Amino acid sequence: MKAVVMAGGEGTRLRPMTSSMPKPLLPVANRPIMEHVLRLLKRHGLNETVVTVQFLASLVKNYFGDGEELGMELTYANEEKPLGTAGSVKNAEEALKDDTFLVISGDALTDFDLTDLIAFHKEKGGLVTVCLTRVPNPLEFGITIVDEQGQVERFLEKPTWGQVFSDTVNTGIYVMEPEVFNYVEADASVDWSGDVFPQLMKEGKPIYGYVAEGYWEDVGTHESYVKAQADVLERKVDVEIDGFEISPGVWVAEGADVHPDAVLRGPLYIGDYAKVEAGVEIREHTVIGSNVVVKSGAFLHKAVVHDNVYIGDHSNLRGCVVGKNTDIMRASRIEDGAVIGDECLVGEESIIQGNVRVYPFKTIEAGAFVNTSVIWESRGQAHLFGARGVSGILNVEITPELAVRLAGAYATTLKKGSTVTTARDHSRGARALKRAVISALQASAIDVRDLENVPLPVARQQTARGSAGGIMIRTSQGVPDSVDIMFFDERGADLSQARQRKLDRVYARQEYRRAFPGEIGDIYFPSSVFDSYTGSLLRNVDTSGIADAQLKVVVDASNGSAGLVLPSLLGRLGVDALTINPGLDESRPTETAEARRKGLVRLGEIVSSARAAFGVRFDPVGERLSLVDERGRIVEDDRALLVMLDLVAAERRSGRVALPVTTTRVAEQVAAYHGTQVEWTTTSPDDLTRVGREEGTIFGGDGRGGFIVPEFASVFDGTAAFVRLIGLVARTQLTLSQIDARIPRAHVLRRDLATPWAVKGLVMRRVVEAAGDRDVDTTDGVRVVEADGRWVMVLPDPAEAVTHLWAEGPDDASAEALLDEWAAVVDSAGN
Repeated sequence: MKAVVMAGGEGTRLRPMTSSMPKPLLPVANRPIMEHVLRLLKRHGLNETVVTVQFLASLVKNYFGDGEELGMELTYANEEKPLGTAGSVKNAEEALKDDTFLVISGDALTDFDLTDLIAFHKEKGGLVTVCLTRVPNPLEFGITIVDEQGQVERFLEKPTWGQVFSDTVNTGIYVMEPEVFNYVEADASVDWSGDVFPQLMKEGKPIYGYVAEGYWEDVGTHESYVKAQADVLERKVDVEIDGFEISPGVWVAEGADVHPDAVLRGPLYIGDYAKVEAGVEIREHTVIGSNVVVKSGAFLHKAVVHDNVYIGDHSNLRGCVVGKNTDIMRASRIEDGAVIGDECLVGEESIIQGNVRVYPFKTIEAGAFVNTSVIWESRGQAHLFGARGVSGILNVEITPELAVRLAGAYATTLKKGSTVTTARDHSRGARALKRAVISALQASAIDVRDLENVPLPVARQQTARGSAGGIMIRTSQGVPDSVDIMFFDERGADLSQARQRKLDRVYARQEYRRAFPGEIGDIYFPSSVFDSYTGSLLRNVDTSGIADAQLKVVVDASNGSAGLVLPSLLGRLGVDALTINPGLDESRPTETAEARRKGLVRLGEIVSSARAAFGVRFDPVGERLSLVDERGRIVEDDRALLVMLDLVAAERRSGRVALPVTTTRVAEQVAAYHGTQVEWTTTSPDDLTRVGREEGTIFGGDGRGGFIVPEFASVFDGTAAFVRLIGLVARTQLTLSQIDARIPRAHVLRRDLATPWAVKGLVMRRVVEAAGDRDVDTTDGVRVVEADGRWVMVLPDPAEAVTHLWAEGPDDASAEALLDEWAAVVDSAGN
């Protein structure tokens, strides 16, 4: 005996879940509803099954194939247009015309005894047996009345309460004889209950009703979909659950990684290869799909999460449904009844109110409050580039597929046959992405010089030696889960804004150039990279006086690639150097602020006990530098900028220094005292680099450990800054603490405010209006200068829904008051 599974409905009431997925494929306990149906059929010996498909038919066919994995034989009957419940079965008549067959819906969850239903049909000898069940609310179903012998007396499709005459409803499960096809018109929309059954009754044909015992849920609404998940977990329905019941009601599938410190309160389900971190709390009736990542501090209760979803730390999900491949970023909140479609992005700290529908491929901005459904609108990402190239969470926002498309777009902006230099930090993620990048470049007729693992300044310098550009992949500073894909121009500097926009356009249009077979690019690996870098550095930076000063310094390589260049440098400098943490550590490609602080404290202890002149600590890619003075005290980054500025300006006595407008105005006093001048730039490293290239620039820095040594390179370079600092200290014969002590104290404070993208322009207009007749500087954002010299700067973030504020005053309290005043201006525009 064969069965027919009807799997062609659109499931319009379940949108947006069914916008890009057919209803039968919606997962219940991480398995498609239709798979539960097929397993039920197999359990009752119905191994030969015809599946009727219409809406997104290929997805159903691709998922189940010929049924071999289920131990069944599946064939498909495809509808070119919707044919109704009877018309779709008529479409499969050729496969069903020889024997009794069973019809069942592919989107209803049930554990009915189909063997008993078939036996009842054969005993009664009817033309059709309708499977019935009793429900509390029959409004959405077809009501059926049967007599004492089980023969159907009356049907009524989807009644009003005034028409309700029974709680016994039609489940859409039928056992039929082939003769029934004589009553179904071919290639027409025909329904069983509305068209065929009334005609059969009118002609006196035997139709029986079998009242089944057991579970049945027509998964037709969001409420019934969530209820079905809970019922499976509560074991109210007899279906198979993949995985292991590690404690009562807590099901964990194969390969899932659940931290022992996660709190699990069942019944709940965690899919295969999901990862649940420490501090997560998962409450009852939550279903987590395959390959889902749940970050520390997240809370889930009665949430249904489909496959490949990322749930950021401290997110809160209650009674909601989240579609596959969606990213829920840090501290987001999704309320009861909300549904997020497939492949959406929910930004940090956003709130999605209950019963809101977010359709597939939409972006919810960081900090947004969403209380109406998002159907047509899609902001999308306006620009690929952030502060440091293209950045995002590894394998969530930045995937190998994205890396290939980015590299293809970058190659398309260059001439065929050009050379691009590639490099990476020492993380496994960067290594994997770089391989994808190299393949895409070669396939776009670009030759590749692969430096493998080198410090970032070395990658820049080597790019500038004859390449058309470069790509460096590194772990984002201070964010171990994220990576930066950095693009360089022919000088090794970050791409200009114009070049970034060009790459944006090519990427958005997906107009990637592909090489003909004879044009595939070559790859080669240059040798003596570190010796070349060191030799060039020592030729261009003044090292006079170092050997005579007999300085002793402590160098912390932070277990990063900066340590790779130190052996060929320190010996040639003629300085007594103690190097710590020189080895590479793949598990720590970057460091958190806390880890960096601990490292500096430890460095200070070693400097003090070793009686060294000072200590330096590189970041893991050798781009930035932190200082410790001879007493072992940490020189904070903003003070380190002033110390370096004082040393350089005192020696040069003329020239220009490049500093971002967010730097304390104490820098102007220091520069002026020594006869130099400050050129204020935007906060973009690209702008600092531009000024660093200009003739007459003697120094540059960003106040966050980034220093420019123009005589060697116009980009941030921690190693070059270290060599220059040794020479300056040797020649000035002053200690770092003495230099620091002669520089006035600065009081600059910063604050970040969440600002929806839609109001960023309004925020800046309000700031300008509030400035009134005070001095306004628009070098970058808006800087408002008070009559007494205090200033505040308001700058919208180019990549996130955030506005940054800086304020400087004669003391911290004054700067804090200024921040409060202007934060209120920003908030008033956003509310």
